[in-house]
Amino acid sequence: MLSSDMITAINLDTANATGMPNKAYTDADFLLAERERVFAPNWACLAFESSMPQPGHAKPFNFIGLPLMAARDDDGELRIFHNVCSHRGQILVHGECRMRGGLKCPYHAWNYAPNGELRGTPHIGGTGVHEIAQFDRSKHGLKRVRSAIWMGMVFVNLSGTAEAFDDYIAPLKARWEAFCGDGELAKVGAITRCEPQCMTLDTNWKLAVENFCESYHLPWVHPELNRVSRLSDHYNITLNHNFAGQGSNAYTRSGETDSQLPAFTNWPVEKIKQAEYIAFYPNLLLGIHADHAFAMIVEPLAHNRSAEYWQLFYIDESATSDHLSDTHESLLGFWRDVFAEDIDAVEGMQRGRSSPGFGGGAFSAVMDVPTHHFHRWVANCFTDNAAQERSLS
Repeated sequence: MLSSDMITAINLDTANATGMPNKAYTDADFLLAERERVFAPNWACLAFESSMPQPGHAKPFNFIGLPLMAARDDDGELRIFHNVCSHRGQILVHGECRMRGGLKCPYHAWNYAPNGELRGTPHIGGTGVHEIAQFDRSKHGLKRVRSAIWMGMVFVNLSGTAEAFDDYIAPLKARWEAFCGDGELAKVGAITRCEPQCMTLDTNWKLAVENFCESYHLPWVHPELNRVSRLSDHYNITLNHNFAGQGSNAYTRSGETDSQLPAFTNWPVEKIKQAEYIAFYPNLLLGIHADHAFAMIVEPLAHNRSAEYWQLFYIDESATSDHLSDTHESLLGFWRDVFAEDIDAVEGMQRGRSSPGFGGGAFSAVMDVPTHHFHRWVANCFTDNAAQERSLS
């Protein structure tokens, strides 16, 4: 999908590199290739845990055309499966449902325990014969997808070949725990006062990530934000292979003194105005501040269409007090406006990708370092690496 010459050009230093070619944004087949080469071998974000089924329930998800299913047993354990019966490939779950101890295929009534084990094969050996010696049920359970939960989000590794999730996120945790303290990030994801918000954009998923990575567009796309957090207050972040973004040294905490959100107790006083916005490749955008955090999941709906699901998180339970409701609404409205301002920018870039006059573009060696980092990461997913050659199974 990407020639060796293209990958070489993308991997040049930022001042001389070329960006991803137009087909990476305008070709439906390219998105399918990305599903196997970019999303499958890595830890991709599927959904917020708050959107997962309740205990004893199952719920379907469509992930870049793949039918997946989340099942939470009565004890609360969450598992992700491919949402297909092992018999003839029928979709098992069409909407959130009560499992009532298991799941039954609507086609031939093969049934599965909440843990995915196949436990019933009606009439498999003829009328009234529900078991046969030559068929081993233990080999035909639901196909489980490797998953992890962190900061209120559910991640999947479709290929099963990624490094352990804790190792994958170690560089980000180490960086941000210097602000908020050991283990605090994982707790934050459970504290929120709003349901996930959703915006649908006529753009390729990568353009949403690229836009988030850099602050270069701030004065023109976010003029109000730029008045309080100027372009000159921002700095670039490139972190390990899987993360890049930007930070600000001019964040102002939300609310007046009597309605101020509680802050991380370990946040250094000298960094109280510091905030960071980091893309967790491939499709999660994170922001952390002294008094709140946010997460945005970018879901590819098509090669030219994406959904952004985002949610705000607070520092401790006291932040959800009713006397702070005006502050919650103000903060929610602030971020809704900021994220909405980006829509025209990314949709304009998508339309521009249909022009033969654009061939990947160029990068500012100073301002576009994080965006170039992301281009390189995507491009290098298409190199001949054995771990990335494995198809979905």
